[in-house]
Amino acid sequence: MSAVRILDTISQCLSEAQLDSHEVQQKALKTLVSITKVSPKNRNLLAETEGAIPVFLNLSKSSDSIIQALSLSILFNLSLNPNLKQSLAEIQNIYHLNSVLVSPNSPESSRLASSLVCSLAMLDKNKAKFGVAGTVQLLVKAVSGPHGPAAHHLLSSLAELVQFHGNCTLAVRAGAVPVLIQVVKSTDGEDLAGTSLAVLCLLVRFNEGLNALRKTDGIVSLMVDVLRGRCMLSKEGASEILIRLFDESEGCVRDALRLPEFANVLADLSVRGSAKARERASLLMRKMMDAELDTYVDGSPMFFQWQ
Repeated sequence: MSAVRILDTISQCLSEAQLDSHEVQQKALKTLVSITKVSPKNRNLLAETEGAIPVFLNLSKSSDSIIQALSLSILFNLSLNPNLKQSLAEIQNIYHLNSVLVSPNSPESSRLASSLVCSLAMLDKNKAKFGVAGTVQLLVKAVSGPHGPAAHHLLSSLAELVQFHGNCTLAVRAGAVPVLIQVVKSTDGEDLAGTSLAVLCLLVRFNEGLNALRKTDGIVSLMVDVLRGRCMLSKEGASEILIRLFDESEGCVRDALRLPEFANVLADLSVRGSAKARERASLLMRKMMDAELDTYVDGSPMFFQWQ
């Protein structure tokens, strides 16, 4: 389809999308979803059409769940173009996205809104904007609730945002560490647990996150439990967290030494783990060997008795 025909289609669909008929609106929006799904050029043409973005933002407030979802889908498609991420992340647009995250009309709208946040946050310049707008705290609150179909997308958005130090601080102060720990402990799925551990790994890069994790009761035992029976993504995250804890806390090293299964867990991971997990298991072994607890811990045999 030529650029002229695309522009004509965009113009017609934008007009129809603003009519009172939900049926006409849905048809027009579906057409725009279709033409922006795979074509970066079409996305630019739509974004450059005067008044287009405000139309979709307005329609994404619709009480009709289908119209809301379709509008969010168009905005998400537009956000895939790197050159459009900054303009789409104007502060008022972010505030609007926050309102959808808080009160979506459907699980699909929640999924699309969180995916849009994640896509826009991939541009580093946008990360601080979301922090200023309060998106980080809203995501933490959303993750703390019942885990619906959008849970993984919410966690992925949080993971993208906390790559910025300022957002890490906001997340920790909003209670992200205990919330994520609860997700790890839950039985809602390995996918959610693995992503939660990945977010925790990002948080513990900085003192506020690391201190919050160190204060968690039984944190070493929980991470060892993850190493013993979870998916490889979870094991990679848990081993990274243990490395950070051991670097900063001799008490955490002692806690690990008191767990009789820890040595065997590390031995198994160093053989059957992924390349990243094996590397981390080897580092954990070296840290244990270098600890000043060479032979006994509270009367227990030395850590490397299996060797």
